Amino acid sequence: LLAKTVLCNIKSCLATTVSMAALLLFSVSVNEGVFKEVVVEIERSHQKKPFLGGYRHRLTGAEYHNAAVQTLPKKRPDRGVLVHSLGTQTAELKSKLQQCSVNMSTQMTGIGCYVSCVNDKLVTPVKYVTADEYHGRRLDAVICLQSYVRRWLAQEEVEQLRRERARRLAWFDLQERKCKEEKEAQLRERRRRWMNPQTREDFNLLYHALEKWRNEEEEQINCSLRGAERKAALCALLEQEMEFIAAIGRHQINVEAINQDKIIRNFLNKAAAAHQWRSATGRLFEMDSVPDVRARALKEIYDDISKFPVDQQERRHFLEKLRNTVMEHECQLVWDIIDLIDREMDLMGRDVKEHNLEGLRKRICTLFLQYIRTPAFNPKVIKLLKVKPYDLQHDMFFCHGCQRYLWSADFGSSTTGCRSRRCRNCTSLDNVARPRDDNSVYQNILRRLRTDEHRLNPETSIPFLLQVDDIRYLIEKVWSSCSALNGSRDIYNLVFARWDVQEDWSPWNCILLSKEEISAHTQVEHIHKAYETTFIQWVEQKHSMARQHFSKNPVIAKNLGLYTLAEQRQRLFVTKQPKRLIVAKDKTRSC
Repeated sequence: LLAKTVLCNIKSCLATTVSMAALLLFSVSVNEGVFKEVVVEIERSHQKKPFLGGYRHRLTGAEYHNAAVQTLPKKRPDRGVLVHSLGTQTAELKSKLQQCSVNMSTQMTGIGCYVSCVNDKLVTPVKYVTADEYHGRRLDAVICLQSYVRRWLAQEEVEQLRRERARRLAWFDLQERKCKEEKEAQLRERRRRWMNPQTREDFNLLYHALEKWRNEEEEQINCSLRGAERKAALCALLEQEMEFIAAIGRHQINVEAINQDKIIRNFLNKAAAAHQWRSATGRLFEMDSVPDVRARALKEIYDDISKFPVDQQERRHFLEKLRNTVMEHECQLVWDIIDLIDREMDLMGRDVKEHNLEGLRKRICTLFLQYIRTPAFNPKVIKLLKVKPYDLQHDMFFCHGCQRYLWSADFGSSTTGCRSRRCRNCTSLDNVARPRDDNSVYQNILRRLRTDEHRLNPETSIPFLLQVDDIRYLIEKVWSSCSALNGSRDIYNLVFARWDVQEDWSPWNCILLSKEEISAHTQVEHIHKAYETTFIQWVEQKHSMARQHFSKNPVIAKNLGLYTLAEQRQRLFVTKQPKRLIVAKDKTRSC
């Protein structure tokens, strides 16, 4: 109770006290009826103490506050950081002496002391440099340094552009040189084919050149001559053309004989070759079986009897060896070979000249080659001969040119998908006689197209369905035998490319360009941004012509989801026909 009374009195005194410190007199009850006066010194602080709460008596309602003792507030520990308060913002001036770590001394000139001034330096004060001037000079130095750096960067960029330009010019030169070399190689190849034809395409090239020469000569005659002179010149031209045709025919006969001999030699070498295989270590193994030995023996006999000329004694030995070999079997072919052998030996006994026996010896070689090709006599040739199918009624067709029934492989397919009415030999003979066209250039274009498309998409099939006649129709009829961009008519420099690079090649997604334009066109990603609208419409018109032509081919139409004209009519007829019931006797079926 005493403490509570003291606190209440202190609170009332603090409310009425104005001075910083005061002395208060309190009377404190010591015993019953005895009071003692106590002097209390109160010190007032400027810092306001926080309210700490208190208690309230439930019965009397008196409030008791939690007050701190009458002492100064507790100072916070010093953190070692100088903290300035808002109360004092004035600078504190102090005097402090500084002393160098090393003591130095100097000698002055005086009475009785002479100091030499030879090494003295006269220092004169320079112009005072302000901060703005100093920073301005630094800025000028930075600008100068940046200008040099930017000049160096610009030089490097220019050098890079110069190197890229040189590289691009070198690439252009390389491409141009490559095109020139390719053209020169084509000319050399054509010249070689003219001078030394070996294949049917080479002879077609000769006949094409002959027809071109005849047309030029005939045009010149028609332009320069009239009447009887013109007829005489045309007759001379016809005789000269006949001589050229005869010379080409003689050369073709000789080449076919040489090629036939090469074909026979290759056939015999393949038949006499041993079985070969490689082991797991990569070593090559060979094995001779009984059919291999038999085929090799027959090949040696054929090589012996086909030697011309030869000594009579040696020739008799070869014929006796041939007779003993074929006498192992009995058939009409063997009897014919033995009859020819006896006839030649009889003629040699009568001293007939060698050149008179050449025909007989060739007949013996031909019959013995037929003997070698028979699987019953030479089992090794089974794998090399083209075995004909047993059911030939669906694989034989009639040729209206030579009036013979031939295999389907002897006929070529047309652009409409129907089989040709003439075989390949009749078509080739008709080409030599009348149009004399050269399809080797179109064959090269088709071969390059197939190679490029197979490299871009191995699963593509359209270029492999087209034939040389189809490519020729596209080039001559659709694209008019000229480049779509520059109009070049050099047929040996034209190739096919995709119109839209993202899609597979097809007759309605192609464009005919020169070899120099292919690299630029293949880099075009958006066609409508690279070409004009008029050019795009012109190309789309070409595509419509190609689509209309090749839709007649049932194979291409089926592969590309198109329908032929007959199929379209059939589908239209089926869609228009209503459903009805057809009653026939006791059967009911829906149509």
